[in-house]
Amino acid sequence: MLTTLAVENYRSLRDLVLPLSGLTLVTGPNGSGKSSLYRALRLLADASRNGAVAALAREGGLQSTLWAGPETHGRAVREGHAPVQGTVRTKRVALRLGFTGDEFGYALDLGLPNIAPTPPSPFVLDPEIKRECVWRGATLRKSALLADRGGSAVWTRRADGSWREDPDRIRLTDSMLSEFADPRACPELLVLRERIRSWRFYDQFRTDAGAPARQARIGTRTPVLGHDGGDLAAALETINESGDAGALATAVDNAFPGSRLLVKNSDGRFELCLRQQGLLRPLGVAEMSDGTLRYLLLVAALCTPSPPELLVLNEPETSLHPDLLPALAALIANAAKRTQLVVVSHARPLIRALEQVSEHATTLELEKELGQTVLSGQGRLDRPGWHWPKR
Repeated sequence: MLTTLAVENYRSLRDLVLPLSGLTLVTGPNGSGKSSLYRALRLLADASRNGAVAALAREGGLQSTLWAGPETHGRAVREGHAPVQGTVRTKRVALRLGFTGDEFGYALDLGLPNIAPTPPSPFVLDPEIKRECVWRGATLRKSALLADRGGSAVWTRRADGSWREDPDRIRLTDSMLSEFADPRACPELLVLRERIRSWRFYDQFRTDAGAPARQARIGTRTPVLGHDGGDLAAALETINESGDAGALATAVDNAFPGSRLLVKNSDGRFELCLRQQGLLRPLGVAEMSDGTLRYLLLVAALCTPSPPELLVLNEPETSLHPDLLPALAALIANAAKRTQLVVVSHARPLIRALEQVSEHATTLELEKELGQTVLSGQGRLDRPGWHWPKR
């Protein structure tokens, strides 16, 4: 389980270190940085697949995702006596992401190339990995390091405690999680990589008339719902066959009392139906409201027979009627018994409902101070311990 998340210079997350629990609820007003926190977690997951550079490019590149404010705010600015003024950067460009968990810690430092290539390259704005570290335990220290990467050189710790420098240099845009996850060289890297790659993210499923979830598809066993929800019928049928069918039935009944799901199989093509009390026939997926379909997609994601190390939901309350929020809260709380969950939401009723049904939920309220995202009520001494590796 992750216990700490640290982000520096990513959008409004200028310097944020957050405690995480088995069920972490992230809330706050619009523009407070909730979506940036969600994206930061996704960027960490992308790094384990060598996709961090491409992910940043989709967001406009490193320059567009960096903290847009000054390096420091003067006292007059903090007290509201002077306007914020631009300053020339004096420090190296650095976008940093990291976490610690029950077993391992990981930190990634991204920056711009130091020297223009010869001959000139059109890819000069591609960020490079300046430093990357994996350590055992909650605190980064030299004695706990398992793998250390500076530029293109990678060192891994042997079983006897000595260090091995790999003779093969890696590209500055590649992560050592992908290039050096070798069970013979450093098995801990392989374990950590697979754990990160198991993380799942669900963000605003489509429910319009052309949504993938409304289309009949060839059904195959589907223990993990796809990101677009197109395999919804197969995923729900898989839960019925090899997962917790009771939890699935309870989740549906909590939201739609007296209702039950049916999956029609026509020559191998699956189509979802919902039989509701008082109707002569079940409703096909094309007849379901957006809110009903979205709730069923969340049911398939949270009742998965193959729970991940971490599951992150971004604004799961979208399109749901307030009456459905208690059922959604119960569904999330039940899933949190099997996997670590981070729920990003601005819906106060959902946050309150989750706090009521789960005594282990931790609520983090974000707010803005001078354009910077901060954790409400967190003083300097309240922050979890965290140290970035030096370049």
